[in-house]
Amino acid sequence: MKNPQYLWEKLNASFWFIPIMMLLITIGSAIGFIYLDSRIQLSHDGVLRYLLPASVDSARSLLTIIAGAMMGVAGTVFSITLVVLTLASSQLGSRLVRNFMYDKLNQVVLGSYVSSFVYCLIILSSLKGIDSFEFIPAISVLVAIALAIAGIVLLIIFIHHVSMSIQSDKVISDISEAMSKSIRKLFPEGIGHEEEKQVPDIASLEKKYTFKTEIRSKKSGYLQSVDGQGLMNIAKDNDCTIILHHRPGDFLVQDMVLCDVLSNVECDKEVHKKIQADFIIGKVRTPLQDAEFSIHQMVEIAARALSPGVNDPYTAIACIDNLTSVMCYLTGVEFPSPYRYDKQDKLRVIADIHTFSGMLNASFNQLRQYAERNPSVMIRLMEAMNTLNAFARNKNQQELILQHAEMIMNAAEKTFSERRDLYDIKKRFIAFKERG
Repeated sequence: MKNPQYLWEKLNASFWFIPIMMLLITIGSAIGFIYLDSRIQLSHDGVLRYLLPASVDSARSLLTIIAGAMMGVAGTVFSITLVVLTLASSQLGSRLVRNFMYDKLNQVVLGSYVSSFVYCLIILSSLKGIDSFEFIPAISVLVAIALAIAGIVLLIIFIHHVSMSIQSDKVISDISEAMSKSIRKLFPEGIGHEEEKQVPDIASLEKKYTFKTEIRSKKSGYLQSVDGQGLMNIAKDNDCTIILHHRPGDFLVQDMVLCDVLSNVECDKEVHKKIQADFIIGKVRTPLQDAEFSIHQMVEIAARALSPGVNDPYTAIACIDNLTSVMCYLTGVEFPSPYRYDKQDKLRVIADIHTFSGMLNASFNQLRQYAERNPSVMIRLMEAMNTLNAFARNKNQQELILQHAEMIMNAAEKTFSERRDLYDIKKRFIAFKERG
């Protein structure tokens, strides 16, 4: 069985989830208001006589106008959305289309117009005007008017939101926020509990078990999610140890080894199926458990900004600043141990984990390569290394940051044509080494 938390997160992140939910709620509300109108008759006295329809024909005309207007505005909203997606794809990268498609406000706006149209259709079908019987759902019509007014307000909000969301600074800020959330959910946090024990020798561990079974991928694709608690339960129930070879974000080829199962009893097909079910493989990477997903998005924006066709170093510098902020946070994070024990202190899962070195490389290696001939961006990269060095908590982090600073300095010495630019970056590199 797939991870329920993963399924809920994926469902909630789906583009169609909010519009469909709004549509279902609208249908239920329309039926409820029609029932309420059948029980309560509003008086046409006072101010209400100017708002309530006086006849079935006037109610039908009003609902028809609102329904037509809602579909017209919905078409406009779809058109604006497609234009924004086109601009975002060409300027910031096609992978960032996901960010715009899954924006909650965009989904609410699109869902509200379609829902308002369906609501008016249902109310229209309830209108009755024959000689022996006349039914005018006054409350339902008032609600339709309120929905039309709300739709106009939403259109204004949507236009403002779209104009802001296409700006590179806003996109970078949103990705940075998503990065921070992903970092706090680093895999495999939450799988059993880690112990401050001596690092086990894998070769010696394998000798303690009779069987070593390879669990292979059923299809090709990106590993999107791993149900850590499910693997822990399987390991406890079958008294075995599971060694993971991949983490969310890795690309798997069909029949590639997902993990090894060390056990004293040969694993049957049922155990194979249960373990395979705890690995969710899809066609694309997702941010649900992939901590490097947003980092790669940020790097892609910077890489496009540094391309000759765009040549926008300010956007690249903004990406460097946000990546630096995330990496500064990671210097103070205790990266989880790959060795996970059950409550009886028995090793059950050996996970493939993220490391500070891997996150640092993902953040700055490609940026340095793309920015080699851009002095302003290279200087900012060196300043980023200085900032990171100030936050480093141990010798290992300092050595890793020093490696990146040296690579930046080496690239600058090979590519900078202006000696003053080279002097500026050398000055920062010297300050880095003095601080270290």
